[in-house]
Amino acid sequence: MRRAAEVWPLRPTVRYARTLAEALRAETIGGIVMLLATIAALIWANVSFDSYEALRTTAFGPQSLHLDLELYKWAQNGLLTIFFFVAGLEVKEEFVHGELANLRKAALPIIAAVAGMVVPALVYLAVSWGAEGAGKGWAVPTATDIAFALAVLAVTASAMPAALRAFLLTCAVVDDLGAITIIAVFYTDDLDVVMLLVGAALLALYGVLQRKQVRSLWVYLPLAVLAWYFVEVSGVHATVAGVALGLLTRVTANGDEDTSPAERADHYVRPLSAGFAVPVFAFLSAGVPLDGDSLSMIFSDRVVLGVMAGLVIGKFLGVFGGAWLAVRLGLARLSGELHWRDMAAVSLLGGIGFTVSLLIGDLAFGADEERAMAVTTGVLAASLVASALAAVLLHVRVRKRRNGLDDV
Repeated sequence: MRRAAEVWPLRPTVRYARTLAEALRAETIGGIVMLLATIAALIWANVSFDSYEALRTTAFGPQSLHLDLELYKWAQNGLLTIFFFVAGLEVKEEFVHGELANLRKAALPIIAAVAGMVVPALVYLAVSWGAEGAGKGWAVPTATDIAFALAVLAVTASAMPAALRAFLLTCAVVDDLGAITIIAVFYTDDLDVVMLLVGAALLALYGVLQRKQVRSLWVYLPLAVLAWYFVEVSGVHATVAGVALGLLTRVTANGDEDTSPAERADHYVRPLSAGFAVPVFAFLSAGVPLDGDSLSMIFSDRVVLGVMAGLVIGKFLGVFGGAWLAVRLGLARLSGELHWRDMAAVSLLGGIGFTVSLLIGDLAFGADEERAMAVTTGVLAASLVASALAAVLLHVRVRKRRNGLDDV
């Protein structure tokens, strides 16, 4: 028996929605949408910063449930949970079926990712040493934006070997797992243990239901929302709940399933993340004034300089140096498809901090509005520089490979 969609043509609106959702699953489109949201925020903030600030600080939500949050906080604590849920699914998939399932293959991106977090933090501390309040921001340059980095790679170097994308994806996935751990451990101020235990119990129940192969969305959706709520009010950043839910989702299909729950969740949630959650967060976070005073602060505030140096220089040194050292010490092996010049180019993409760096920047310096805006500007500038440098080097590598000059 044929499905109804095969008998009756889909309505134009349904066809359009499906086409749009499919496009948003592509890394390139998601990155472009996020970039457009960032540009829109910068334009609005520089045309009328007061109205932009009034929008992002508009508060709503039930006060009795401690959810009377400003709009940009809803984006941070609510919408980014969707993004981190997708990241959690990617981490789980990599651990079960991907590069991280094989310790020998996983060693290279894992070591590179860890070094790519440690070295930027050290570079930041070296540059910002002695600046007032600098200690709070060491984690800002440790994060890599998966969506933006993969989008730049897809646009500029789609002809490069699949092993390069696999390295970047796995490295970014480990990086995100490290970033969410940093947020949970170092940026939790007032912890309500009871609420956290309730949240943990709900997450455990979610995991048990996954193992029991319960399939009803109407069981999982309220359970996920409740888990998010209790983690949020416990004082731990709510995005931790998103990653945990992703990691607890089953990634192996059973005999009577065409796809696993993780694949189905990714199929439906990724367009929501790429087309709405992340762009809205970017729009509400990236709007900073670009006048003379604001721009001069980039070069006069050593905290901002530390963030930029950590992202552009520290990330490159960490990711590339970590990979090189791992191979040199015999801890990992470089794919035969790749050359160290390819690795150098893709290592620069690690400097695209953006989403997670903006989040950590606000958690670190949110109480100091002027410093927070300067750090945001620094993250945007560093991400732009890292993107441009990586795009140029990747373009050169693609051209040399096309001309048969792989070893040049």
